[in-house]
Amino acid sequence: MPEKIKPNEIIAKTVVTKEGKKLGNVKDVVFETRTGELIQIVLSNATDYANNLNLEQTKNRELLVPWHSVIAVGDFVVVNEEDIV
Repeated sequence: MPEKIKPNEIIAKTVVTKEGKKLGNVKDVVFETRTGELIQIVLSNATDYANNLNLEQTKNRELLVPWHSVIAVGDFVVVNEEDIV
């Protein structure tokens, strides 16, 4: 996976686990303003499966997926479920 990914390259992509379970779509990203490092993905249209993972949430109760769990970005954003729970 490329080291540098621009946030607008992943907005609206579907987020799935490496096992193929859909979590939702990328609504936004949280990043370190000083370095530009991506920290978390904000999910929209979170699935029931994602809601049961006990993920961190924003003040608006949107689910957050840690960026360190991302293993691939292409047509989908693929995450390692073991790294998010």
